[in-house]
Amino acid sequence: MANLKEIKLKIGSVKNTQKTTKAMKLVSSAKLTRTRQLSEQSRSYAKKINEVLSEIANRVSKVQDGGNHNKAFIPNENPKTVDIVFVTADKGLCGGFNMATIKKVNELAADYKSKGVNVRYRAAGRKGVDFFSFQGVELSQKVTDLSSAPDYDRAADFIKDVVEDFQKGETDKVILVYNGFLNMLTQEIRVRDLLPISLDDVETTEAETSMLEIEPDDDEEVLEELTNKYIDFNMYYSLIDSLAAEHSARMQAMEAATNNAKDRVNSLTVEYNKARQAAITTELIEIISGVESLK
Repeated sequence: MANLKEIKLKIGSVKNTQKTTKAMKLVSSAKLTRTRQLSEQSRSYAKKINEVLSEIANRVSKVQDGGNHNKAFIPNENPKTVDIVFVTADKGLCGGFNMATIKKVNELAADYKSKGVNVRYRAAGRKGVDFFSFQGVELSQKVTDLSSAPDYDRAADFIKDVVEDFQKGETDKVILVYNGFLNMLTQEIRVRDLLPISLDDVETTEAETSMLEIEPDDDEEVLEELTNKYIDFNMYYSLIDSLAAEHSARMQAMEAATNNAKDRVNSLTVEYNKARQAAITTELIEIISGVESLK
C-alpha cells in the first residue's frame, strides 16, 4: 500500500492541475465569444465580396473575346507546381486540432506528389512550422505569431508573395488549408483553391446585382483590385476562423482534462482512505498483540 503522505501529495498536485485546466477553459470560452463575433461579421463581408467579384468577372468575360483573360480566373487542371498555404495554432493544449490540419496537408501533398507535381509549403502558425521543420520539410514561407493574433495588413503581407509567384508563373495553383469553426463542439477542415479563383460556388442574379454601376472601361481595373482584396481577405478570414476553432477545441480539451483530474482525485481519495484504514488496522493489531504478550 502506498505511503499516506505520497498519496496526499498526489491529491494536492492533481487538484492544482484541475484548477489550472478549469481556468484555461474559462479563458478560452471568453476568447471564443469575441473571436466568434468577429468571424460572423467577417463571413458576411466575405460573402458580399465574393458576389461582387463574381459579377465583375462575368461582365469582363462577356466583353472580352474568348472570355476573361485574367490569369487569376483561368483554371489549370494539370499544375506543375502547387503552393499549399496552411494555418495552425501558435499554441498547443487543444487536442488534435493542429494535427488534423497537418494530416490534411500531408494527404494533399502526397496526392500531388504521386502525380509528379512539385509541392511547396507555406505555414502560418508555430505548431505547423515546428512539425514540418522537425520532419526536415523545407518551408517556402513561415510566420509564427500571426494565427494567435490575426491582423489584416499582416495577413495581406503574408499572402502577397504567394500571389506574386502565381502571377509570375512560378506557381500554377494555390491551396488554402485550415481547421475552421463549425460549432461549439465541432471543428472542420477546410480546403480552398485560392488561386486560380473558382466562382462556381457564387451565384448571382440580375436582381441581386442591379445596384452595381461601373463604367465598362473600368471593369478590368475594378476586377484586379477586387481580386487582390478577395485573396487578402480570404487569408485574413482563414486566420480568424481558425482561431475561433482553436479556442473551441481548447475548451473541449480543458474540460476533458478537468473531468479526468476530478476522476483522478476521487480514485486517489479512495486509495488514501484504504491506506489510512489499513494503517489504523495495523496499529490496532500491534497494540492488541502487545497487550496479549504482556499477559
